[in-house]
Amino acid sequence: MPLTINNSNSLTLLGILNRTSANQSDALTRLSTGSRINKGADDPAGLIAMRSLETELKGVDSAISNNQRTDSMLSVADNAFGQISGLLSDVQRLAQASANSAGLSADELAANQAQIDNAISAIDRIVRTTEFNGKKLLDGSQGINVSGVSSSNISDVRVFNRDPNASSTSLNVTLQSSASRAALTSVIANSSVGATTLTIQGSLGTATIEVLSTENLSAVTAKINAATAQTGVVASQTSATAAIALRSQDYGADEFARVTVLSGGTLFGSGTVSNAVDYGDDANVSVNGQTTAVDGLNVNFSNGELNVSFNITESFNSSAAGTSSSFSVTTGGATFQLGTDDNTKATIGIDGLFSQQLGSATLGYLSSLKSGGSNSVTSDASNASAIAAEASKMVAKAQGRIGGFQKFQVKTAASQMATTKESLTSALSTIRDVDYATETANLNQQNVLLQSAISLLGVANQQSSQILALLR
Repeated sequence: MPLTINNSNSLTLLGILNRTSANQSDALTRLSTGSRINKGADDPAGLIAMRSLETELKGVDSAISNNQRTDSMLSVADNAFGQISGLLSDVQRLAQASANSAGLSADELAANQAQIDNAISAIDRIVRTTEFNGKKLLDGSQGINVSGVSSSNISDVRVFNRDPNASSTSLNVTLQSSASRAALTSVIANSSVGATTLTIQGSLGTATIEVLSTENLSAVTAKINAATAQTGVVASQTSATAAIALRSQDYGADEFARVTVLSGGTLFGSGTVSNAVDYGDDANVSVNGQTTAVDGLNVNFSNGELNVSFNITESFNSSAAGTSSSFSVTTGGATFQLGTDDNTKATIGIDGLFSQQLGSATLGYLSSLKSGGSNSVTSDASNASAIAAEASKMVAKAQGRIGGFQKFQVKTAASQMATTKESLTSALSTIRDVDYATETANLNQQNVLLQSAISLLGVANQQSSQILALLR
């Protein structure tokens, strides 16, 4: 190769040196950022996938945060439900104790009434003050709205869930067959009253009634009704001297009335019959042509995301088969987003639990148990106990519905989002994160190449010195 002033070797080595320096700089950037892709030129397709995964991961993080907040909110409501349930149990116990008026003094009865007043006031206070992040939870502001309800046909409508994307859903309620109470129309005839021991049994329990030989039907009726809070059975005289009729306090297949003679007289005034029993029936109701779950007069309807509970009135229950009534589920409720898009929204209803709303139109409401109310323990202790039991059932149902939503919707969504985050993070790491072992080895290689290029550039530059030596 001839010696020339144009040293192409130096130029070649300079190009190699620049490329090696650039590679070294890229390696240092990757090692310092921990990311394999720092600009589009590093991996165009990988950058697109990385940005998409990062966006999806942010959505998942937001969904996890939403579910944690929802879980906390529902836990606050659940704790309040527990407190209210405990107070209602106390009210029911006091009402049952007050039904035994013969064994209580006036002062004791007044003390029981005062405790009931305090318990009801505490329930209203809990309902009024239970809130999360400034939002009331139990005062009805989180309830789902309904319209067009005929109060003569349907009462106590509670909507637990609705479709968050539906502005209104119409429900057509049709009575297929009526509910009935358990009824024994002529149980104890006048001629059978004497020294007799009876047991009266109903869905709430059993009471033993001691009938003295000097007592008439009115006295026996009063004794049976004094135990209604214990048995759930109501007695009435069919006429002044004929017989006593028994019926269950409530409607439904779970209700029954049984009277048994343990000793003494006989049932129906003659013969040797010593036991009589009858059972009630649930109503058969369809909603929009779909069969529903019915307990007495209480109807529960579920279809997709819609879940509704209501009572049919006694007048509607006594209507002819095929009679219908309609209402609509509209707006309202508490809406939560469980996932990362609008399709994962769910709306639940948390109806008001004030004492004026706990109970039923048929029995009465909890507020009527206060002093001076129509169902105070001094007015009607037996019905007071039934109202308290119905209120407890309503609170338990609401707590169970919300608890089911919390367990099967919120917690499973949170678990799914956590698993999704783990998978997305792993995929993102595979695409984005640098392999430090490989990159460190690459950096060492670039350092060696850089040092070699610098050394060889010095050798190449010696050509100029050799040319000058020839000119001397």
